[in-house]
Amino acid sequence: MLSLGIETSCDETALALVDEGQVLGEVLFSQVNKHSIFGGVVPEMASREHLNKLAPLWEKLLRQTGRRPEEIQVVAVARGPGLLGCLLVGLGFAKGLSLGLGSLLVGVNHLHAHLLAPGLEQKLEFPALGLLVSGGHTNIYRIDSSVDFKLLGRTLDDAAGEAFDKTARALNLPYPGGVYIDRFSSYASPDPDMFPRPYLDNKNLDFSFSGLKTAMVNHIRAHPELVLENPLEITADYRPDAQLARVCSSFSLAVADTLVIKLRRAVRQLGIQNIILAGGVAANSMLRDRISCLARDMNLRLIMPGMSLCTDNASMIAYSGEILAGQGLHHSLELEAVPRGQKIPWDYLSN
Repeated sequence: MLSLGIETSCDETALALVDEGQVLGEVLFSQVNKHSIFGGVVPEMASREHLNKLAPLWEKLLRQTGRRPEEIQVVAVARGPGLLGCLLVGLGFAKGLSLGLGSLLVGVNHLHAHLLAPGLEQKLEFPALGLLVSGGHTNIYRIDSSVDFKLLGRTLDDAAGEAFDKTARALNLPYPGGVYIDRFSSYASPDPDMFPRPYLDNKNLDFSFSGLKTAMVNHIRAHPELVLENPLEITADYRPDAQLARVCSSFSLAVADTLVIKLRRAVRQLGIQNIILAGGVAANSMLRDRISCLARDMNLRLIMPGMSLCTDNASMIAYSGEILAGQGLHHSLELEAVPRGQKIPWDYLSN
C-alpha cells in the first residue's frame, strides 16, 4: 500500500513515500538555520516556510522515487501535536492531494508515529513500553499493538528536551542546543552529585524537569565563566574547556538517570519486557547508554531508532498512515489539526 507522509508539525518540512513498511524515498527542508538567529522556532516564519517548500518537495519526491501521483493510495499527514499554523499548512496540502487523487486521508498522531518509527528498521513486538522523549514531550506509554496506545506518565511542566534547550540558551550555545550539550558531554566524565534527579519521591510515572532546569540555571549564575561569549566560535573541531564539558556531562547524566529510573519503575509495575525509545532526545548519547544498561540489567528487549528516525521525519508519518489504513481507518476532509497541549481524539472512520 503506497503511502505518502507529510510532516510539518514544527520546523521541518518533509515528505516521504513508504510501501509495505519500506521507505522508497524522503525529502526534507530544515529551517534550523533560519530560526537559529532567534534562539528558537518562530511559528509564523515556520508556517510560511512550509507553505513555500511543500510543492517543490512534492515534485522532488516524485522525481526521486519515479512514482506517479495516481499510484498513491494513502495520504498520511501529521495532525498534531505541534504548532497550529504549521499543522494547518500540512493538512491543507494533504487534503488537496487526497481529494485530487482519490486517496485515503489519514491523520497521524505525531507522538505515536515517533514510537512506531523503529518499525521501519526492525520488527516491533507488543506489548511494549514506549518512552518518548522530545523537545515538547516526555511520556511513557503502554503499547499493546501498533494502533493501541495508553498514556501512563507525562511531563507535568518542562519536557526533557525543553530542559536541554533552556540550559543551552543559558550557556549561550547555538540553536538547537541539545546537540551541543551532548557533544560537549563526550569530553568529560560526569559528576553524579552535581545536579538532582527531579520528581522521584513518589510512586507515579510522571516527570517534572523544571527543578533540574532551575538547578542548572542557578549553577550557571554562580559560575558565569561557563557562558560562551561568542557561540559562532563553535566549529566542527571546537573543544570545550574542561569545566563546561563536565557541567554538560553531569546535566546529561541527571536527565538520563531520571528517565531510566521512571522507566525501570514502569517495567516493574507492568512486567513488560519490550522497550521502545523514541523522539529527538533519543539521539542523546548518555540516554542511549543508560537505557542500554537498564535493558541488559533487567533482560529487556530494547528497540532504539537510528539517528535519522529520532528527529521529526515524514517516513514515520507515512508508515503510521499505512498501518492505520491497513486496519481500515481513515479520515474525512473534516480532519482538524490539534495543537500542542490538546488531546488528540480517536476520530477515525472505518471502511
